[in-house]
Amino acid sequence: MKTAPIGLFYGSSTCYTEMASEKIQQQFPENSVDVFNVADTPVAKMIDYQQLILGIPTWDYGELQEDWEDVWDDLDNLDLSNTTIALFGLGDQVGYPDWFLDAMGYLHNKVIVQGAKVIGYWPNQEYQFIASQALTEDQQYFVGLALDDENEFDKTGNRITQWCDELKKHFTYSTADS
Repeated sequence: MKTAPIGLFYGSSTCYTEMASEKIQQQFPENSVDVFNVADTPVAKMIDYQQLILGIPTWDYGELQEDWEDVWDDLDNLDLSNTTIALFGLGDQVGYPDWFLDAMGYLHNKVIVQGAKVIGYWPNQEYQFIASQALTEDQQYFVGLALDDENEFDKTGNRITQWCDELKKHFTYSTADS
């Protein structure tokens, strides 16, 4: 079976990250994005793709989502040096303002060490939070798309569309030859 040009891997405990993954997939032409839950698919499958989208929610006080936590050390065995990666994260900026999207920041640091090129940074000006491990060094951007379905579900669709429009400028996703 031929793989799509883009692999999307996510972990989800409450289905919000899963739903966001499906919305992201729908932004690209049919058969452009293969979607995998890290609870069901080994992260070693990521090496089948040179373009990845990774989705991770932050739990409680800046913790990894359980499925990502289960495969966290497996990421250390991946050579991502020829891989372009975009990240998206879900968090609760009201309930956990000191740890908003921390898990996305941890994942960013993990894939950078493995050699990945990260794209899709997202401005943080429209959010109300105190601290985040998912901020760029200049503190102006998140290291990926920031979603808060707990408090701003009504903004998720537009944010995904805008972010995917930006990704399309960097990803090769044509399926004309598939």
